[in-house]
Amino acid sequence: MIIVNTPGSWSYVYAPLKHADWHGWTPTDLVFPFFLFVSGVSFSISLSRQSSKTTQELMIKIWKRVALIFLVGLLLNWFPFYNKHIGDLRIFGVLQRIALAYGIGASLILLASRKLLIILSVIILIGYHFLLLIGGDDPFSLENNLTITIDKWLIGESHMYKGFGIPFDPEGLIHSFPAAINVVIGFLIGKYTILEKRFSTMEKAGIGIILIAVAYLWHFIGFPINKPLWTSSYVLLTCGLGVLLLMFLQYIIDDQGWKKWAFPFRVFGMNPLFSYVLSILFVKIFFMIKVGETSLYGWLYNSVFAEILGNYNGSLGYALVYASFIWIFSWLLYRKGILIKL
Repeated sequence: MIIVNTPGSWSYVYAPLKHADWHGWTPTDLVFPFFLFVSGVSFSISLSRQSSKTTQELMIKIWKRVALIFLVGLLLNWFPFYNKHIGDLRIFGVLQRIALAYGIGASLILLASRKLLIILSVIILIGYHFLLLIGGDDPFSLENNLTITIDKWLIGESHMYKGFGIPFDPEGLIHSFPAAINVVIGFLIGKYTILEKRFSTMEKAGIGIILIAVAYLWHFIGFPINKPLWTSSYVLLTCGLGVLLLMFLQYIIDDQGWKKWAFPFRVFGMNPLFSYVLSILFVKIFFMIKVGETSLYGWLYNSVFAEILGNYNGSLGYALVYASFIWIFSWLLYRKGILIKL
């Protein structure tokens, strides 16, 4: 996501590194749900190592983490504090979505039996479809979807995201429930394919393909694949692709032993939230530092990257170099074995 979030110029971004305008998806639209899916896989592994703890102890630990991640996301929205009134502070955001989806998903996992967990997941996905239909005419459009009404009532327009041209928050409250199912499906895949090894490679591939097929069937009969709304078809699509990607990585890393190529990703994976937060902080600081009539961020792109590589390649080069810059900090933590956990 660092590469996606920090192009040299938003006017010059290659199509695969853009989000879909509304319905549909691009490779960029897979990153966020894949993170939630992998969070579920990781939770299945960590939960297996905490069998001595009671459900109450685990719930307290989970919701403390939810509160901390949510708070960090809120402070990140507010930074650098002096130039934004709290009355205009955006409440939700990426970290807040991660916190709520993880909290809801983990709670369902702890409180429900495996059979009930699957039933509840189906109810949430189908229920979310019918909930959005209450929006009236064109309920899956930007202007008429019900989530806008809910977020306006809950937090008010001044605390909502304005990047779509109207107050609409793609990380709003109601979307967190279908997003939690990404965590739940990731947990089930981790439990039954990694820990218990119940499925063969072909069976795992079949699970992924079935999820994708159902997603597209749902898409074509009226519930479009849509990241900003985090529709149920989007959940199934991203989980299906997540299963296939996980299966592929297990094959080349675990079965074939091809591990060296993954080292840069392992470094980021050790402290992913730290890396993400640091990347946002440095971007904001770069924009605060003035170089002539522009910011340090803009000067670096225009005077260095675009000058040498041209507009599009310069914009991509900027993002790659910036991601490498953040990677260095993560590598220093990795080298010293430091794991920053919230």
